[in-house]
Amino acid sequence: MTTTSLLDLRKFLAPESVFGGGAATLAGRYVQNLGARRALLVTDPGVLALSWFPGIMQSICDAGVEAVLFSDIHPNPRDHEVMLGAERYRENACDAIVAVGGGSPMDCAKGIGIVVTNDRNVLDFEGVDNVAHPGPPLICIPTTAGSSADVSQFAIINDTSRKVKIAIVSKAMVPDVALIDPLLTLTMPPGLTANTGVDALTHAIEAYVSNAHGPTTDLFALDAIRRISQCLPQAIDCPEDAEARAGMMLGSMYAGLAFSNAILGAVHAMAHSLGGLMDLPHGQCNALLLDHVIAYNFDAAPDRYADIARAMGAELAPTANHEEKRDAVLSRVRALKHAVGVTGGLGSLGVTEADIDGLVNFALHDPCMVTNPKAPTAGDIRAVYQNAL
Repeated sequence: MTTTSLLDLRKFLAPESVFGGGAATLAGRYVQNLGARRALLVTDPGVLALSWFPGIMQSICDAGVEAVLFSDIHPNPRDHEVMLGAERYRENACDAIVAVGGGSPMDCAKGIGIVVTNDRNVLDFEGVDNVAHPGPPLICIPTTAGSSADVSQFAIINDTSRKVKIAIVSKAMVPDVALIDPLLTLTMPPGLTANTGVDALTHAIEAYVSNAHGPTTDLFALDAIRRISQCLPQAIDCPEDAEARAGMMLGSMYAGLAFSNAILGAVHAMAHSLGGLMDLPHGQCNALLLDHVIAYNFDAAPDRYADIARAMGAELAPTANHEEKRDAVLSRVRALKHAVGVTGGLGSLGVTEADIDGLVNFALHDPCMVTNPKAPTAGDIRAVYQNAL
């Protein structure tokens, strides 16, 4: 891993954020503050059915802003769904967007925004810094403690013709406001809590070992790792524990601020490939891949992985040798996965040996692979997928 210095140039992007119980009820005030008259309210059918959702819509209406609903979104949001949302935005002469949900509605909302201001297909923005004009005002209200799309400069969209997830990375994708309300996560079922929670842990771990990490991202990443390790089991065992839910939401937020600026690595590159080719759940893919990628990457950043082990509660002496550090981080990650019920391998999701060649090709070309601490070959990635089966 390349040695870094405090003199290395780094930038740090973050939206205005409001964190705490009841933050979601401020949607109307903030969309009004942004000068909106008609907002596209982007969500998905699952969130639309939850008991608290009408209150968010009502807060927007009470502020004198019309809410135009768009909820035609699947997990792993499709390119055509973004384009349909942009059409809805234009048809109704909207001037702002409010996204409520997990990563899928928020990523779709980001895509809609840049489509309407640049008048191009969402797939044209693939890659880094390819958005000429920022989208309209965007407020994100996350409902899961995992994706961190509410604070990041990423949007992940499914290119349905190529069967690959594309990453759009640009400061234009950072929302104007994030209203982060832990109480919304009380309705998350255990499986979703576990998979999105390990996804957030993956964000923090990959940001900490990224070759683009810096002092600020390190602070957020390590704190996120500590919080998630402590709070995730409790959030699953006692789902109505609001403090545990708040700890997870804060950990997810910190992880998002870290990876948005330090970027990610091979876990996400490989998970994006799985999600695009096979339409598999992103958080679950990350959770199943995490320890296998750590095992591959470890030699490139042993001291950083040792820091991660300690942040997860390992009692690791300063004089610990290479193998002790490796065993510590892998045992801690695997123990946490087991404790929250993330078991099995990619085979449990239907992935077979015959799928691996296609997965490898897409993973190697994912932008997240650029900041992985170790530059893998096709053979390396193939071996990791095989180990994760």
